[in-house]
Amino acid sequence: MKTAPTSAPTSAPTLAPPRPPSAAPRGGLIAARTELASKIYGHAGTEVRALDGVTVNIAAGEFTAIMGPSGSGKSTLMHCLAGLDTLSSGRAFIGDVDLGKLSDKQLTKVRREQIGFIFQAYNLLPTLSARENITLPMDLAGRKPDKQWLHTVINTVGLGQRLKHRPSELSGGQQQRVAVARALAGRPQVIFADEPTGNLDSRSGGEILEFMRNAVRNLGQTIVMVTHDPVAASYADSVLFLNDGRIVDRIVAPTATSVLDRMKAFGD
Repeated sequence: MKTAPTSAPTSAPTLAPPRPPSAAPRGGLIAARTELASKIYGHAGTEVRALDGVTVNIAAGEFTAIMGPSGSGKSTLMHCLAGLDTLSSGRAFIGDVDLGKLSDKQLTKVRREQIGFIFQAYNLLPTLSARENITLPMDLAGRKPDKQWLHTVINTVGLGQRLKHRPSELSGGQQQRVAVARALAGRPQVIFADEPTGNLDSRSGGEILEFMRNAVRNLGQTIVMVTHDPVAASYADSVLFLNDGRIVDRIVAPTATSVLDRMKAFGD
């Protein structure tokens, strides 16, 4: 059993317990990928190359963390994979769909129907109940939720007694549970999470990460998480490390210690 280091900040989630074998299907399927992806901001003389020829495969049914120093390109990679930003060159795919070939309308549909999002800010509508916030994306798309799946998702994140409450009546951890359930409810092909525990205390953060890992292990979901926290990364199946816009390493079955040691090497 892992133990938390005494020097860990109080805001960090508790260390992940040992990882049992995943029940998620892993038959070599790819949920998202890039081919020679580059992203350049600015113009000649002042340009910044946020991504520099990145080719990466995100395995279906796995929990992948993306880490790197500030400015390494980790958030840019996630945004381009999720269709929130466009590449300067190269290609990004969700499944077999080439995002660069889609119109704005088609891209919006892909984001709505095939991608789920979890952000550091919970992004809940204050006038809606927890249940209404969970089903909002499907309601906007004119789709009826699968009642059995919705029940499974709500049970997975432990919201059964809070569905009628509005966000102001929920703690930060409970609000992020709603956000996790909202991302899961539409059964997307992949969920992208950007620092999902950044606003939470250690206990709430650990609970959210455990819910996310259970969604992968028990529900077959695919999750990609950007984080700066080695403890949060220890909940993932693997960690990709970026530096200067390039992927420089990957750790399988990470621990907080192995991730921290790798991050320290960026300073060498």
